[in-house]
Amino acid sequence: MSIATPYRRVLITRLRFIGDIILTTPVIRAVRAACPNAFIAYLGEKEAVRLLDNFPGLDEVIGFDFARPTVMETYRVARKLRRQRFDLVLDLFSNPRSALLTFLSGAHVRVGLERKGRGVLYTIRIPDDGATRTAVQFHQRFAEAVGIPPVSPRTEIFITDTEKKEAAAFVEERLGHGIRRPLIGIHPGATWPAKRWLAERFGRLAHRLSAELQADVLVTTGPNDRDAVAAAASGESPPPALLPVMDLRRLAAIISLCDAYVSNDAGPMHIAAAVGTPTVGLFGPGEEHIWFPYDPADGHHALRRDVPCHPCHLDFCNRTGDGFMECMKLLTVNDVFEAVKLALQTSSRPPVH
Repeated sequence: MSIATPYRRVLITRLRFIGDIILTTPVIRAVRAACPNAFIAYLGEKEAVRLLDNFPGLDEVIGFDFARPTVMETYRVARKLRRQRFDLVLDLFSNPRSALLTFLSGAHVRVGLERKGRGVLYTIRIPDDGATRTAVQFHQRFAEAVGIPPVSPRTEIFITDTEKKEAAAFVEERLGHGIRRPLIGIHPGATWPAKRWLAERFGRLAHRLSAELQADVLVTTGPNDRDAVAAAASGESPPPALLPVMDLRRLAAIISLCDAYVSNDAGPMHIAAAVGTPTVGLFGPGEEHIWFPYDPADGHHALRRDVPCHPCHLDFCNRTGDGFMECMKLLTVNDVFEAVKLALQTSSRPPVH
């Protein structure tokens, strides 16, 4: 349903982090539904935002290159935004850099969080009311602030048939045979050590998936996951297929081929859910009711065990002795194995022609 006075040119921005960008995709759908004839662009980190290529609600994807000197890249992007003449910007990140870019865009309506110092750069400020929301619901508040209602909480990434065919060929080369058996992906890495399930348990899980479910197991890798991946694969026979670090769209295409995917609380977990692969998310310090807003009816399951220190929001566990990484130690291989079996019941991976 179109809003009474639709905006003509809209910018949505969630500047950083793979999972967070994916969790904003319901906002894109809502804005497109409310403003069917508008030009809608999305600004985000150069590599991560490529996941929004081919998104049917977007007219342009704008990348911010964090590898370039900050001042130069901020100036380049600010000039581009100014030329676009947006009349509405939804800044779903609202950090100092995104607030500045939102202001420099020149848009008459600028929506962002109420934050000390930078809140003045927005014309509409979203207060922290203390309510608990999923990440999707949090982002939808920005659109609701200008009268745009939510449409659906489902996150989405759109992979082309060509990308899927190329991914299938790559996977078959790694496996040494065609994709005939159940295909299960596992992701032992995470940006922060506190979010990593024990790597050797990923290895034992891979062995059980292969031996008991006759599945082919793929191990996906992030830029800083070398040690975790090596530990997950060591000593297991037959060894799972290790995939190299790859660009995010190829990773998404490969995950879309899987019948199930197991991941720590990290970007690939959100990629898996968004491409429709039944996903098992492993949580320790994080809050699954916020960061795993995915429907169990679609095969998505979050696993977490209660510990006294949850949620700690720490990147590195600060407990010692038996308490060190207790939240992750309490998740057993059997817990995850049973969750994968449950996820497989809803898998409907189509053949790749």
